[in-house]
Amino acid sequence: MEQLDVLFVNPNASRKNYQALSRDLSAIEPPVWAALLANHTRRNGLETAILDCEAERIDPLASAKRIKEFNSRLTVIVVYGQHPAASTQNMEGVHHLCETMKDYYPEYKIILAGLYPSALSRKTMEDEKIDFVCQGEGPLTITALSQVDMNDVSQLKKVPGLWFRDRGNIQCTSPASIIPRENLHEILPGMAWELLSIEKYRTANWHAMTNNNERTPFASLYTSLGCPYSCSFCCTNAPFGSNNLDNSNGVTIFRYWDPNFIVGEFDKIYEMGVRNIKIADEMFIFNVNHFMKVCELIIERGYDFNIWCYGRIDTIKVEYLETLKKAGVNWLAVGVESASSYVRQDVVKGNFSKTNIIELVQSVKDTGINIIGNYIFGLPEDNYETMRDTLGLAIELNCEFVNFYTAMAYPGSALYIEALKNKWPLPETYSGFSQHSFDTLPLPTKYISSSDVLRFRDEAFHTYYTNSNYLAMIDSKFGQDAVQMINEMISHKLDRKTLIED
Repeated sequence: MEQLDVLFVNPNASRKNYQALSRDLSAIEPPVWAALLANHTRRNGLETAILDCEAERIDPLASAKRIKEFNSRLTVIVVYGQHPAASTQNMEGVHHLCETMKDYYPEYKIILAGLYPSALSRKTMEDEKIDFVCQGEGPLTITALSQVDMNDVSQLKKVPGLWFRDRGNIQCTSPASIIPRENLHEILPGMAWELLSIEKYRTANWHAMTNNNERTPFASLYTSLGCPYSCSFCCTNAPFGSNNLDNSNGVTIFRYWDPNFIVGEFDKIYEMGVRNIKIADEMFIFNVNHFMKVCELIIERGYDFNIWCYGRIDTIKVEYLETLKKAGVNWLAVGVESASSYVRQDVVKGNFSKTNIIELVQSVKDTGINIIGNYIFGLPEDNYETMRDTLGLAIELNCEFVNFYTAMAYPGSALYIEALKNKWPLPETYSGFSQHSFDTLPLPTKYISSSDVLRFRDEAFHTYYTNSNYLAMIDSKFGQDAVQMINEMISHKLDRKTLIED
């Protein structure tokens, strides 16, 4: 069999991380970073393929057998997910896949790339049966590694951003350079769409409510990299040099692809028959010269997309909304986090007031755009009163969909470093960092235990989605099919280890 140069693998940990929700309700998102890195390596003359174990719903043994069939010199397991925090929980699938690979096919070289291995490079090398870890964004490290003798330590030492073993000792090279703005298009020239089976991806159930409940096909893409903010609970910038425990370069850069280049990616998606799109940027609505130009170019083409994207209370302006809606932005995800400005400011998250939030949400709804409200229970300064206020605000805003999270000290975040320093209890498993897993373990606050935070979150979720005003709004906007979908979602009660033991 002819040997492949590089195989990018997206592992499967959906069942452990999402319990019964993984069968039909959770999204299956294209592996954006695997597709970006794959396009880079093949543009550099390397024979490249992608294996998406999650989309194919295959277990570790079946995944290992497929990897063997590709017969690649280098297997790159890319550890990202549907949101930045998912990198840690997806290490659950990575762990079992690496164990299986080294048990059955130890001759294959494995490198882990992504947010978690970049943030905790040494720990990843210590914990996992792998050959290498990529610290940083990945393209420069992976291409350089693919072109050397991977058994020659003297050559490994020339690969930037690489962790490896030398006679049993864990070693690392200097971090790879952060991709500068002016070279972004050259080094990361879009996604390798043709290496993905786009029909296997499905969007979230709520997103499909504005597309006749059709969830497939589905595409996700970036128009920028990184985030200009530094919320202490967020791990987004870990691959870009921030909050790495080892070998950090201490530098982050927020970069954009040119709007004219990005609309070319939208052209490809449209030609593939995709209408459901997630713009995965952590902050799409930030630079008006960027996102408004992208929207205007989409409008010029007359595409009928069903898009969702992220913004912040303090970056979404009324004057942008009409253009966003015309471009197909039907959903805006907004991080409210907490009703308490004191709780928010403690985690470096916004100085907006309750009035700002209410006025903004109403303005967005008046334009015909739906809101996904994101809230966090259990931030360090939270108590029962502030959490009840947050739930009350969520009910008052009556967003078309909400995500209720518990505060987690995700590797790669400033909160994780603080947790280590203060010896706060952290999950003992990768899946323990998943919001929906059996063994999830949120942080305690200064006033409330972790189990009480989790109990409050789960009860709040049920309260919100069974609220009569909410269900009446969903019925009037989307019909009974959408109401039935909500009822089905709420019928899946999550089992929680800490609540059983409590």
